[in-house]
Amino acid sequence: MNFTSLEEAVSIVKSGDKVFFQGAAMTPNGLIDALCERYMELKEVEIIQIHTHGNAKYLEEPYSKSFRLVSCFVGDNVRNGVNRNNGDYIPIFLSEIHWLFRNGNYPLDVAFIQVSPPDKHGFCSLGTSIDITIPAIQTAKKVVAQINPNVPRTHGDGVVHLSNIDYAVKCENPIHESIINTPSEIEIQIGKNVSELIEDGATLQMGIGNIPNAVLNNLQNHKSLGIHTEMFSDGVLPLVEKGIITGEKKEIKTGKIVTCFAVGTQKLYDFIDDNPLVHFKEAGYTNDTSIIRQNPKVTAINSAIEIDLTGQVCADTIGKYQYSGVGGQMDFIRGASLSKGGKAIFAMPSITKKGHSKITSFLKEGAGVTTTRAHVHYVATEYGVVNLFGKSLKQRAKELISIAHPNFRERLEKEAYERFKG
Repeated sequence: MNFTSLEEAVSIVKSGDKVFFQGAAMTPNGLIDALCERYMELKEVEIIQIHTHGNAKYLEEPYSKSFRLVSCFVGDNVRNGVNRNNGDYIPIFLSEIHWLFRNGNYPLDVAFIQVSPPDKHGFCSLGTSIDITIPAIQTAKKVVAQINPNVPRTHGDGVVHLSNIDYAVKCENPIHESIINTPSEIEIQIGKNVSELIEDGATLQMGIGNIPNAVLNNLQNHKSLGIHTEMFSDGVLPLVEKGIITGEKKEIKTGKIVTCFAVGTQKLYDFIDDNPLVHFKEAGYTNDTSIIRQNPKVTAINSAIEIDLTGQVCADTIGKYQYSGVGGQMDFIRGASLSKGGKAIFAMPSITKKGHSKITSFLKEGAGVTTTRAHVHYVATEYGVVNLFGKSLKQRAKELISIAHPNFRERLEKEAYERFKG
């Protein structure tokens, strides 16, 4: 393999190009930083990504004069930039991002990725971030890769042959880790409430964070659980080790943990490395509702920023402020609802860290409706669980108020009465 310098590798990018960045733990920060150093000679370079880790220098001065981000998800490192003039956001389901590239809606000039060293056949692994990376490298005119021995070799579809890499640079930096925090008492109670909805033989989808981990911690006595998800983290490891997650009841890829990306600690990456139990697919597969629904008892656990009294869920904005993205929430909420015995669940604390109710009469001005009220079934807070399926507007309001924080129930009841006239 012929390696080149970072400077030569990023020289392939020209003014006006559209450049893809692989994300999550596999973010190729060496290439990204080297590209940013060319800001004085480049103009109007457009970057597309979902969720990267590390510093997003391309949104900071003076680099932002030459680069513009169009993101399909908004993480904390780009949040402020997206809400300023030099960033933008595409509202899109994770399951459909691949069509941007494959249908030519968003033609890519260059793709920046990070991969493992090649095996004896010349194939490198895309590691823990397959998601939308496969369609990006299949359609980009040029592919530039960091070759890093710290990248886990993952099973599934996340491979790229050396012949498809135009420029390769050496890298030995550790890949990004996400440290697990200890759940609060409120999160622990939410975890208990949600875990009571999960049946033996269920196929789980859940993300990263304290509430998903709190749910998983309460599944120690369950049996024959499976995983088909867009991402997972360390919380599943104890359940695999204890033989609780087996995947034996799944219809799609029986016995496999199916995902399109993973983020966690080095322990997670060591578990994933060369492990045929974990099958990585692109997001167009993992998040395809027609595939999700074929598994039994699909239980999708998602979060919300706020929910109004009719059941409308805002999960990606705080009013007009773009906080995250649509992601795969609707993909799995619908897939779970259509699965035989499936359950679509929203789990959240009853109040924000600033003490505001997350169950509200109306969504904030400018808020995006991530999941419509017709799609919402189960909602859980630390005060219990309600099922809105088949409920009228008045009934929904009554149910949601019952799991709101007690400090806000009287006000919500008054506002519900004024709104629904009874």
